[in-house]
Amino acid sequence: MADRFMVSITHADDDGDKATVGFVVANAAVASGSETLVFLSTNGVYLAEKGRAETIHEEGFAPLKDLMDQFVEEGGKIYVCSPCFKKRHLDETALVEGATIVGGAKLVEFMKPGASSITY
Repeated sequence: MADRFMVSITHADDDGDKATVGFVVANAAVASGSETLVFLSTNGVYLAEKGRAETIHEEGFAPLKDLMDQFVEEGGKIYVCSPCFKKRHLDETALVEGATIVGGAKLVEFMKPGASSITY
């Protein structure tokens, strides 16, 4: 099995706690040397929009924007569900650094060799 880890995040400011904890875990995975991917789907796609993460800071945690920046700086990838993004009429030109809009096939490609995963 490949040393891969995928964190699926389905929330943004509708549940900042889940969004934040998702990136805490993603940072732990990438720091451990695992090839790590965060998959943003449903309401989680709002985190791919510049400026959105700046509004989320859960007590006891680093600000979400800092966690996201750290994740990308350490080599983590952020995939954004294309249909979820389009459904919410978000601006593809205003993505955060490290985010890529993808279809389901790209996620399957990452997971197929084997990957552990968790969802928030």
